[in-house]
Amino acid sequence: MSQHFSHDVLIIGSGAAGMTLALNLPNNLRIAMLSKGEAASGSTYWAQGGIAAVLDATDSVEAHIADTLVAGANLCREEAVRFTVEQSTEAIHWLIDQGVPFTRDDQAVPERGDFSFHLTREGGHSHRRIIHAADATGAAVFDTLQAKTRACPNIELLEHRVAIDLITERKLKRNGERCLGAYVLNTATGEVDTFAARFVILATGGAAKVYLYTSNPDGACGDGIAMAWRAGCRVGNMEFNQFHPTCLYHPQAKSFLLTEALRGEGAILTLPNGERFMPRFDERAELAPRDIVARAIDHEMKRLGIDCVYLNISHKPADFIRSHFPTLYENCLTFGIDITRDPIPVVPAAHYTCGGVVVDHHGRTDVAGLYAIGETSFTGLHGANRLASNSLLECFVYARSAALDIQKQLREVGMPFGLPSWDASQVRDSDEDVIIAHNWDELRRFMWDYVGIVRTHKRLTRANHRIQLLLAEIQEFYSNYHVSRDLIELRNLAQVAELIISSAMQRRESRGLHYTLDAPRQLPVAFDTILVPPNGND
Repeated sequence: MSQHFSHDVLIIGSGAAGMTLALNLPNNLRIAMLSKGEAASGSTYWAQGGIAAVLDATDSVEAHIADTLVAGANLCREEAVRFTVEQSTEAIHWLIDQGVPFTRDDQAVPERGDFSFHLTREGGHSHRRIIHAADATGAAVFDTLQAKTRACPNIELLEHRVAIDLITERKLKRNGERCLGAYVLNTATGEVDTFAARFVILATGGAAKVYLYTSNPDGACGDGIAMAWRAGCRVGNMEFNQFHPTCLYHPQAKSFLLTEALRGEGAILTLPNGERFMPRFDERAELAPRDIVARAIDHEMKRLGIDCVYLNISHKPADFIRSHFPTLYENCLTFGIDITRDPIPVVPAAHYTCGGVVVDHHGRTDVAGLYAIGETSFTGLHGANRLASNSLLECFVYARSAALDIQKQLREVGMPFGLPSWDASQVRDSDEDVIIAHNWDELRRFMWDYVGIVRTHKRLTRANHRIQLLLAEIQEFYSNYHVSRDLIELRNLAQVAELIISSAMQRRESRGLHYTLDAPRQLPVAFDTILVPPNGND
């Protein structure tokens, strides 16, 4: 039996952005936080890097801004970059106050004014400004914030809940444009429940699962972006998808990245016949920036029609390999690969979605009462290429800003009423779930082949034709059968794929993460790709 729920705030997503927002709201508010699977199934938990912020006396806001603008290939919105960086120090101190166990600096002298925690430096940064918890910052942040969240009696964490669509005044043919809640599938019961809320926040992460190979967990299906688009929100810069160059290619290895430190210590990339190819693409060879390495691998895979290339460090002494990469060595052994002797099969993998739902400094979307924060959103911070470790920072800064904005409106916004139940009277159980599995596979394969790291107008046109056919087929299935998690995610993936293709077709240049053989140069004037939904209806 489906149920109706009412909360002051409904947060769709249980990662860093969602939990930060919940913990920054007054504790007298009734808050529901939804997770598609177990709470730890999102991207936050698996983040290995750290959080960029201005924390050292030798660093400055202006230096961090400058580094971000350079990485973004002149497409960042400078006001968004400044807002984020200026809030960075306070956001980190809030995390420290929550008890996140960041790695301390044994050499620091607090009496001298030194910062107490260890800061590292990553590619693109001019200073040491990455605060981290060893090489598992995401897990440390997640565990700390989740413990805080679970200790708050006003925050209800509901797992195995998959949001289907947002409920808006326009969809109900009422006067106004406000978001009133969402329809949510309870995968444990199979029922679709109705959630009413004064404020709704999309914190659902990115859309990297739209590609065949990804470093992201299974839930990264662009759900929030697709739901916001259907509700009438603009999306921006969806053509910019960051790819990690080396993900293990193995049927049992899901989302297993091979650290770039391997190449830093002398690992070389080869074709299946053992031929080294990176020197042909860049004088820095394997030490070139990750987007250049990813493009080179993609080029060779397409040129030769091969499934993967190989990363080989076996020419180094075995003791050196085992001592420098003990975890990697053990993990690869579980897949039957001894990296002291064997080359490692690798492919590039979709890693981060730089675009998303258009928002302002408070995370507000085009629909009143609806917010988008974290990787779901397009703030203008990342431009055409994300600077390392700015992504988690964006989560904390915009979540805290959204919480402040919601508090200012509490007296003005009442609880929605009279929301209709989900109508499943005209649908039946599916006996053709193989169609969902086939469409899921087809979508991710043609996105990888035609809308991946290197693009052409011909490939994009072909992808656009395929996605239109697929969207029609999925909509027919969605209209006639009971919803499931797989169907909901497929529907959202197809919608996001269409947005990525449309954005890529509009950009007639190569900039940052968007590279097309038809227009390899960068235009002198930078512009965002902003897509406007036709009517906001399904």
